[in-house]
Amino acid sequence: MSSNPNDTGLLQLGRRAPAAPPTAAEATGPRVYIETYGCQMNVADTDMVKGLLGGAGYARTDRADQADVILINTCAVREKAEDRVYARARELASHKQRRRGVTLGIIGCMAEHLKTAIFERAPHVDLIAGPDSYRRLTALLAESRNTARRDARRDADPLVDVRLDKTETYDGLGGADGGDGVSGFVTIQRGCDKMCTFCVVPMVRGRERGVAPREVLRQARALSEAGYKEVVLLGQTVNSYRYEDVRFSDLLRAVARVDGIERIRFTSPYPVDFTADVIDAIASEAKLCKHVHLPVQSGSDAVLSSMRRNYTVDDFRRVVADLRSAVPDIAISTDILTGYCGETPDDHAQTLTLMRALRFDSAFMFLYSEREGTFAARKLPDDVPLDEKKRRLQEIIALQETISGEAFARRVGKTERVLIHSRSKRRDDQVVGRTDGFKAVILPDSAGAPGDFVEARIERATMATLFGSLR
Repeated sequence: MSSNPNDTGLLQLGRRAPAAPPTAAEATGPRVYIETYGCQMNVADTDMVKGLLGGAGYARTDRADQADVILINTCAVREKAEDRVYARARELASHKQRRRGVTLGIIGCMAEHLKTAIFERAPHVDLIAGPDSYRRLTALLAESRNTARRDARRDADPLVDVRLDKTETYDGLGGADGGDGVSGFVTIQRGCDKMCTFCVVPMVRGRERGVAPREVLRQARALSEAGYKEVVLLGQTVNSYRYEDVRFSDLLRAVARVDGIERIRFTSPYPVDFTADVIDAIASEAKLCKHVHLPVQSGSDAVLSSMRRNYTVDDFRRVVADLRSAVPDIAISTDILTGYCGETPDDHAQTLTLMRALRFDSAFMFLYSEREGTFAARKLPDDVPLDEKKRRLQEIIALQETISGEAFARRVGKTERVLIHSRSKRRDDQVVGRTDGFKAVILPDSAGAPGDFVEARIERATMATLFGSLR
């Protein structure tokens, strides 16, 4: 396979992928309801599961009280997300008392991470399936539902399938099923090899493996044919992607050749793997959005070393400098984790200093919580008091809000190309879109419909939203 981005080999490969299973949005079989928690990869997995179940004759419903099968696709990255899932599982279990034969399942990362604990905290769950078990989901559901029918007077023993698969990339599944009709997800990499001390992902999603380029391109074409305008390429460390001799930059350029797709995003990259060829692709390919989400986690070398992030603050600064040199107007967002094991007041101050220096457009900001099974949970004391974690987090949030407000304010008076994504949930006379730099824009509903590109003049800004009018 050629690694030359100008070679049509990657595009040709896309035509030989296995056909996706048929969807069945109008099916008359058992009705399935799915709730999703966590990252965009979970959203993409839910879309895939919907397509898989649809192909097996399941019908969809957006009402849990009408469903024969209720699935919760879960996240294990943070304790708060797990607590929400447990609470929601208890709520949804009430439908099993009201309607005979309802199956309740927990799927995804939390299923893999806390298989035994789930029984204790959510005893009414019938099925637990990890993120490598989705091809077997229809068979698992059939077995679970048959068991429930045979023994409707008591809870059936739950079925568990959380086996990790070193080769599973769900080739032939996914595509244009689900989503908002404007921006679609394509998973190009599953698992992670980075082994950060605080992260459960390698344990719940297994080791890193790239999806075949032909499969990525098949899904991108399917999205285009369904009318989608934007593709978001997903991976735990997406720019670490490799498939035989195909690099991430080669894949980016190949996806940019897909007719009908006008914007390409990717998340989340890893700083160490942000190579010159990837930066050149962003700078030279018009369809590649001029926005990068680049997690830093901490501004302290001591903390980064303890986290096993494999880069220093200076390394991170160089990546940001290279991006801004190649693409001067690029928007950069980040992740920041505060209160990690052993983090001192000086470490925290260094994070604030880095934020002031690099001036991220936006950030996801969290306080550290132990994840069972990680190196940090097993070997490092969680020694920053909770009240201090909260105080540090509030300082980080306050600083980022100021920086974000200034970044958004700099767009006022400019003309931005906006892709309209949806109607506003707050006002009937407005629509919501995004700029190339991933900033939300509120426009009057006369601007257009979801999927339209419009040229908008930015009239005002808050720290998180732009407001515009048509030119």
